[in-house]
Amino acid sequence: MKYFNGFCLKNEKKLFQNYIVEEEFVVAGFSYGAQRAVDYVINSSERVDKLQLLSPAYFNYPQKIIDLNINAFKLNKEKYIENFMKKAGFFNEKYITDCTVEDLNALFTFDWEKIKLIKNVKIEIFLGEFDKIISLKPAVDFFKNYGDVYLIKKANHFLRS
Repeated sequence: MKYFNGFCLKNEKKLFQNYIVEEEFVVAGFSYGAQRAVDYVINSSERVDKLQLLSPAYFNYPQKIIDLNINAFKLNKEKYIENFMKKAGFFNEKYITDCTVEDLNALFTFDWEKIKLIKNVKIEIFLGEFDKIISLKPAVDFFKNYGDVYLIKKANHFLRS
């Protein structure tokens, strides 16, 4: 199993043990890590049977909102990360790792349309009903075309209630 961490996170995989399938040929990622997992599956020559996207960071923000976020990050990176994690519904400093403005820009500008390139891989998408990071309805409407979408009742971005 290959796992990709979320934005500015490390070792958070254990927070998702109720959803992740710990088997060979499975690739999983949380939020920003879901984007990186998609890229990995598209570009890998390794066998992948299942792709698990945990609260994939699906955004459709205008450039003005992206610029506001990038400027806030540049102004006070630590405060931005803390506020971002609290909005996501879980903040614990032991899971925080270094990240860059390039990571933040990649988070907001990922081209999800490339998921169409994934063939012969079962895709599972887990979304929280009360996610305050992404817009739930557009995410459900998009991902239902590519895999099985599981809506976790009363859960936040970290799939916790």
